Amino acid sequence: MSEALALNLLLFLPVVGGILLLMLPERRPNLVRGLAMVVLLAQLALAAWLYLRFQAGVPGLQFETRLPWIPAWGVHYHIALDGLNLLLVLLTAFLGPIVVAGAFTSITRDVKLFHGMVMFIQFTMLGTFLAQDLFLFYVFWEAMLIPMFLIIGIWGGERRIYATLKFFLYTAFGSILMLAAVIYLAHTVLTADGTPSFAFADLYELGLGVPVQTLLLAAFALSFAIKVPMVPLHTWLPDAHVEAPTAGSVILAGVLLKMGTYGFVKLGFPLFPDAALLATPLIMTLAVISIIYGAGLALVQDDIKKIIAYSSVSHLGYVMLGLVSYNLLGVQGAIIQMVSHGLVAGGLFLMVGMIYERCHSRDLAKYGGLAKLLPAYSVFFMILTLAAIGLPTTSGFTGEFLVLLGAFNGAWPQFEQGVSHPLVLASLAVLGIVLGALYMLRLARRLLFGETRAPVSGLRDLSLREAGILGVLVLAVFYIGLFPNDLLQKTEQAAMEYQERMLAVRDGEIER
Repeated sequence: MSEALALNLLLFLPVVGGILLLMLPERRPNLVRGLAMVVLLAQLALAAWLYLRFQAGVPGLQFETRLPWIPAWGVHYHIALDGLNLLLVLLTAFLGPIVVAGAFTSITRDVKLFHGMVMFIQFTMLGTFLAQDLFLFYVFWEAMLIPMFLIIGIWGGERRIYATLKFFLYTAFGSILMLAAVIYLAHTVLTADGTPSFAFADLYELGLGVPVQTLLLAAFALSFAIKVPMVPLHTWLPDAHVEAPTAGSVILAGVLLKMGTYGFVKLGFPLFPDAALLATPLIMTLAVISIIYGAGLALVQDDIKKIIAYSSVSHLGYVMLGLVSYNLLGVQGAIIQMVSHGLVAGGLFLMVGMIYERCHSRDLAKYGGLAKLLPAYSVFFMILTLAAIGLPTTSGFTGEFLVLLGAFNGAWPQFEQGVSHPLVLASLAVLGIVLGALYMLRLARRLLFGETRAPVSGLRDLSLREAGILGVLVLAVFYIGLFPNDLLQKTEQAAMEYQERMLAVRDGEIER
């Protein structure tokens, strides 16, 4: 099988799985779950094979498919892999089977519809990462809202309607402005036969003036910043997480939030580099505010889900800090941090769901001493807690260390030239690690240690299924923490191209 064919199969497997689901009877939920698991495991196998086949150090795109879709509009079905989306595609495929396995006991009504929505959102998330045509990207970007809206709205908590409406309104508002910018860009680039072009490669070559770039960047950045989410556009996230079912929270934290950061590194900054460089002090400031403010909010919460939700605001602030460092280590650290956060936050949300299934409470004050009651659960929770803090040997350390190193490397030459703002912000970002240790250790101490108590008695420890899910996640966390070199090699070329584009001046010279 050719790599390009495998990539297309990877993308469309969930669609095939969804069609097969329609043929199954609703009264056979275990058959539905089994089919979904088989389809998503096959997708993971394809993603792993493509990862191994991906050649490090090769510039540009790999495993491309480019076919006319709407020729009159200049729209193409154009998908490919590069160093920016490779790990995110693998992460999406990796979390798919975990979401299904984690929902075996928690989703008991409308089982077929739920797994259909999981298939649908897998398709749209992968399509968003793989798209190399702006029209195609926007279609997947918007379609992604539908299954997420339904997952929260149908299987969510008591305030699920409020949470879904807030989520939809925030994201739809940003998307409308981005659509206007997409239309403008498409009609700015005309091919030899006079049709518009939505190809990323053509759009990268636009020589727009700084005022136009600024307006277009603002439209794209608003949509991406809402999805990240960056302060002050973050308020939809805690409500969405709290009301979402466990599977929804894993998808949201594991992959969906990465759409925003990926949007910045793939489109927002490279399409409008002059405007992005001018806006860098503002974006860097908002990133550091997100790091500290998100950590501060997590520190004062008593709802376990809200603690992890606000920690996402903080951790993704590091991703944005790495992207605007325009330093190779910082950019690669941002990519690793995206993957690490998907694994660690996804695992923590799964563990919250596991204890909620047993006790039906997320109130931290009602728990204590679970280390004695649930020893296996407590071991996994502590490992993921330490990974969230950024303990060496875990993926959290690799991502955050590289981001901070890149931020300081990028800021120091500016400091020597008399510009102290980037260095001050990079220094303040370190405070996020201290606060992260405070809120995560507070959570672990109150949940696992101290006086033994729980909302219900007779708690059972992890089942074999639950231990298997968490074991796979923990192995991935340690693999990235101990052996990050292979991942860094595969992302290096794309990170260098991004860095050079962002630092290129008008005469083509590169400022390193």
